[in-house]
Amino acid sequence: MEKRDSAFWRRFKEDMKTAAPELGIDKIGVASAEPFAELKERLIRQKEKGYDSGFEEPDLDKRTNPALLFPGARSIIAIAVAYPAKLKHPPVSEPGKRRGILSRSAWGEDYHHVLRRRMDNLAEWIRERVPDARLMPMTDTGPLADRAVAERAGLGFGGKNCSIITPEFGSWVYLGEMITDLPLEPDTPVEESCGDCTACLDACPTGALTGPGQINAKRCISYLTQTKEALPDEFMRKIGNRLYGCDTCQVVCPKNKGLDFRHHEEFLPDSETVKPLLNPILFLSNREFKEKFGASAAAWRGRKPIQRNALIALGNFRDAESVPDIRRVLFEDPRPELRYTAAWALWRIGTAEARQALEEALVQESDPMVREALVQWSQKDGNAVGNPQNSLK
Repeated sequence: MEKRDSAFWRRFKEDMKTAAPELGIDKIGVASAEPFAELKERLIRQKEKGYDSGFEEPDLDKRTNPALLFPGARSIIAIAVAYPAKLKHPPVSEPGKRRGILSRSAWGEDYHHVLRRRMDNLAEWIRERVPDARLMPMTDTGPLADRAVAERAGLGFGGKNCSIITPEFGSWVYLGEMITDLPLEPDTPVEESCGDCTACLDACPTGALTGPGQINAKRCISYLTQTKEALPDEFMRKIGNRLYGCDTCQVVCPKNKGLDFRHHEEFLPDSETVKPLLNPILFLSNREFKEKFGASAAAWRGRKPIQRNALIALGNFRDAESVPDIRRVLFEDPRPELRYTAAWALWRIGTAEARQALEEALVQESDPMVREALVQWSQKDGNAVGNPQNSLK
């Protein structure tokens, strides 16, 4: 790299932060590219406890040592882009027309695409000033831990809910980073903290937050809604009407109170997409699913998890008017995970029509998992155990 003095790099960093708004970025910070040794120890303990989701990069060294990804790494530029937290004039959910909800991270255009464009803008800005710069941008699909980078870069502090909480935008931000060979001075981490507040720990529906900044990802509803297999009764009851993701630990956070950022047009939600009618989802073809949800981050796992979650939501609503549609899934859908979930939803609804469907299905069902569920649920009351989640709105 062409030799430049320290004064140049100080001005460069200041100018880069000043340019952030015109690049579509709300906040920029700089972290050193040193290994994240403390994070690695935490990840090892997390893995030993079986708390990983399985979606993460399995190589802990790649997750914590930037030099393994980018030889010659000298600094990491971290970015934050704010997104909306409130739905204006949401459609009403009512009997026979029940609705599910997508988490705010899936509102508008898939943030991965938007952040890549923002980082392309930043890369272009950098190369106009340092043509020989080497850059490696990534979002949360990359190996590095976004939150650890953002915390080191001073974008915000690590909250007890495992989110980065920025002073300006709360935790309603998407994060990205760019490993570079630029000798930029690191920023100072934010000293703010959650204090004595435990609102997120207390509100987590499944107890996935096992302690401040600690999470059992396999119990997290955000993770559960993205899985494709059949879920236990315990978790289906807790999912409520969530179709993708979970915002509970962010919604209850006092640092997020009253915050709603709508200045990025790509993230503005379409109400009928983010709070859609449940029944039509059950019968979407792949093409129809892509037309409706394809632009959203919620589409990355395909239609199966969303359709399964729609069945769960109808069961939790105990929506008797939906029994014919759920029955159709139970009798006609080729996927045993969806037939299993349809049987659970009918069991939860518990009307005479729903119970009759369970008994009739048992005659023709061949899958062992679904048959076992049908036998069990035909013999007890699905409404007598537990309570539906207060997320049903």
